[in-house]
Amino acid sequence: MTDQPGRPPEERLPAPVPTSAPVPAERFSAPPSAHRNDLTPERAAKIVRQSANARWVGFLAVTIVSLFVIGYYFYELGVPGGLTEPRLEAAANEQQVTAVERGYNIYQANCAQCHGANGEGGKGPTLNRQDKLFAHLNAAYIHTVLTVGGRYVCGDPKSLMPVWSNAGTPPGPLNYLQIEDLIAFITATNDQTFIVRDDHLFDPKIDPVTGKVMTFTGWRDPNFKPEPGATPYPDCWKAEFASPAASGGASGSPAASASVPAGAQTVEMSASSSTSFDQETVKAPAGAEFVIHFANKESGVPHNVEIKDAGGQDVFKGDIITGPAEANYVVPSLKAGDYKFNCSVHPNMTGTLTAG
Repeated sequence: MTDQPGRPPEERLPAPVPTSAPVPAERFSAPPSAHRNDLTPERAAKIVRQSANARWVGFLAVTIVSLFVIGYYFYELGVPGGLTEPRLEAAANEQQVTAVERGYNIYQANCAQCHGANGEGGKGPTLNRQDKLFAHLNAAYIHTVLTVGGRYVCGDPKSLMPVWSNAGTPPGPLNYLQIEDLIAFITATNDQTFIVRDDHLFDPKIDPVTGKVMTFTGWRDPNFKPEPGATPYPDCWKAEFASPAASGGASGSPAASASVPAGAQTVEMSASSSTSFDQETVKAPAGAEFVIHFANKESGVPHNVEIKDAGGQDVFKGDIITGPAEANYVVPSLKAGDYKFNCSVHPNMTGTLTAG
């Protein structure tokens, strides 16, 4: 029926859809026994056992992880109370020891000729003085001197101190790692003992006389404090050799020496170069003190006489004097036998003293 004018529109409903029977379809299904919801006693007991085992496994896993985290924490940061050392701190200390021992070899090979085997000075200034090591010879200052050369110290363009760093101008023979190792050695403290090692294999060196591992200590005393009101150590070192007190005697004059005992035998010794004594064999009396009259004939270079027994222990060590100068060393009584003597500043200067 259609709509007619003047009459409301006719309400139309959708035509009903006839119902249809479901289309049968084949499908896979589990056997009826799989759809049982009840549990047998055996199955229930098995589930309980599996649940208990799972809880134990979880508990053990949490325990192991917790113990590992706690152990690793103490391994990294150390046990409270200082019982153990933190890992990073221990590694840093080991690296510092290695740097000092490598720096020792670098110093002996390159620096000892001018500054002395133990930093006591020579052609160059003293390095082992506590007033210098306290603040003057700091890492930054040493690094600059090694990079720029001696002109940085006293402003002398003709300074004998060359450029050592390969980053300097002109480049020197040492790379930045060797520079750091050398600084580590110069600034090392004297409260720790280090091992003298081979230059190439880095194995400990054995003393051929004692058969023991050779060792050394640093120069800087960590407990040193300047006197109240002490002035800072000057940058320029040339004044060290300008005063009699620092050089062991003014040029051409005898150095202060001990009084000569009456009746004591005098042994003459002298040094004219930094390579050897003028006398390589010396005879002295045994069983009585004697006097070594030592003449340092090398201008501007310090020398002394140091006597050691067969075991390498010092039996006498004379004061260092800078030539030209002379000194009388009063040596205590020695037993009959042969003794080695050398210069503390230049260990390559050696000889034999025979007491008898």
